[in-house]
Amino acid sequence: MQLPPDGNRPVSRHWRFTGWLLAAVWLFFLNIPLLAALHQAEVWRRVVGATTLVAFGVCYVWVFQWARAHRLHHRAIPLVPAWAALALLVGLGLAGIPGTGGDWLTTLVFVAAAAVFLLPNRQALVVVALAALTPPVTAALVPAWEAEGTVTFAVLLASFAMYGVTRLTQRNAELQAAQQEIRRLAVAEERARTARDLHDILGHSLTVVAVKAELAGRLLELDPARAATEIADVERLARQALADVRGTVGAYRGASLATELAGARSALAAAGIAAELPETVPSLPPERDELFGWTVREGVTNVVRHSGARHCEIRVDPAAVEVRDDGRGPAGEPDAAGHGLVGLRERARRLDGIVTVGRRPGGRGFLLRVALPAAAGDRDGG
Repeated sequence: MQLPPDGNRPVSRHWRFTGWLLAAVWLFFLNIPLLAALHQAEVWRRVVGATTLVAFGVCYVWVFQWARAHRLHHRAIPLVPAWAALALLVGLGLAGIPGTGGDWLTTLVFVAAAAVFLLPNRQALVVVALAALTPPVTAALVPAWEAEGTVTFAVLLASFAMYGVTRLTQRNAELQAAQQEIRRLAVAEERARTARDLHDILGHSLTVVAVKAELAGRLLELDPARAATEIADVERLARQALADVRGTVGAYRGASLATELAGARSALAAAGIAAELPETVPSLPPERDELFGWTVREGVTNVVRHSGARHCEIRVDPAAVEVRDDGRGPAGEPDAAGHGLVGLRERARRLDGIVTVGRRPGGRGFLLRVALPAAAGDRDGG
């Protein structure tokens, strides 16, 4: 999934509209100073009052959207522009006094709400306190202005409501970020799974191709007919590997136990390793059959590529599959694992299986065993 350069999901048209609505709906409360301005006797006072209030409303909505965009994208709101925006709102409110008179105090409700949205908590609290104290103080200083207790209450109520909106916006942004991280991890896990499957498929196929090509080279002069047969097998295996890769890229390509046992017989024979394989395959649920197929593929690949063994034995029962050889055994710690064994462990873990990797009993050779909890039919002997 392709994300924008800053790693944030673009805001949808719906949420952009909702943001404008959240800011603009409260402008209804500017009707009090607007009516006061429109009822002024002098034209210039009406013009000043109406013009400053319209400018105030536009600036308030713009400031709200600007701050909201920062919060949605997890960017800190710069303090200097934030204080400048608040100063502009206060200035527009004061500029409208000739037209609105004492009703200009209503604009302090919006100033307080903007402060809560723009500023850190402590600084916002100072602005809210000043806005709440301004109506009774100005009423005492300017006798023509009546004490507006409702403005003080509205300042406190709007500030509390805006605090809730701020927290909600922050939580929504965090939720979006978490969802993006989940999607990113899901994509990464799918890529890792595909890489493991390609490793398992190509690792086995190319190992067998290399062994058969080497055998064909040795037989070219001694037994040309046998060499031609091996070369034909190389071509077949290469085509099969290509088909497997295409299947893995297009969709999940599973492994069948019966198919992998047949391939193991061919690979071990080409490597000159005596094989002891089960003659029949037990009837297994699809997920077990697939896991056991991957086990045989990984085990035989390791035997052919690394073991130096002369004999390989594969045992299968409804609850477990085991690949063992008489070669040199694991090179490092018994639990050391390459990419293929890492993928095998992850597949087994999905079915609560246990993967055992180490030396076979007796101290020589390599053992790979995958055991699963017995199914109900297995326990009942069915």
